[in-house]
Amino acid sequence: MWTRNAEFLNYAALVCRVPQEEEEFRRFLAGERLDPHAYSNEYTDDLKRVRREGKAKGRVHIVTRPLSDYLRYEFMCYEPHAWAGDDIRIMDVTGRDNPLAGVQDFWMFDRSEVVLMHYESDGTQINREVYEGNPEPFREYQRIALAESVPFEEYVKGLGA
Repeated sequence: MWTRNAEFLNYAALVCRVPQEEEEFRRFLAGERLDPHAYSNEYTDDLKRVRREGKAKGRVHIVTRPLSDYLRYEFMCYEPHAWAGDDIRIMDVTGRDNPLAGVQDFWMFDRSEVVLMHYESDGTQINREVYEGNPEPFREYQRIALAESVPFEEYVKGLGA
């Protein structure tokens, strides 16, 4: 994920369960969908502000097919985020080696501050930790993720969605 001048998130976990999403996820499973053009919340408003300030925010999500129900739900949520200015990219590693295998999920701010993401084995996010070491390896992970991924809109068109 990019913010400030550059926040980067490597979504290596295939499922990221967040308790506050449970009700919305249940509605998704029941067939309810968001209108990406009409949907607005604090996050999409912030994305628009970041863009107006000439900054960027984005993420690379590493996936394999078939997409789980939760990933399909996340992709539905990505649509209004992308419309609001989030630079979302997808690295599909189905049938190929993951060039970032073993790399922990992280956020990177301004290519210098790294926050590590911690999850339970089922994908439930536990906490976040400011990384105190050298950010250079994470800049390289970001470079690889960007080079190996495609824009979200391009990826979902390829799914026939």
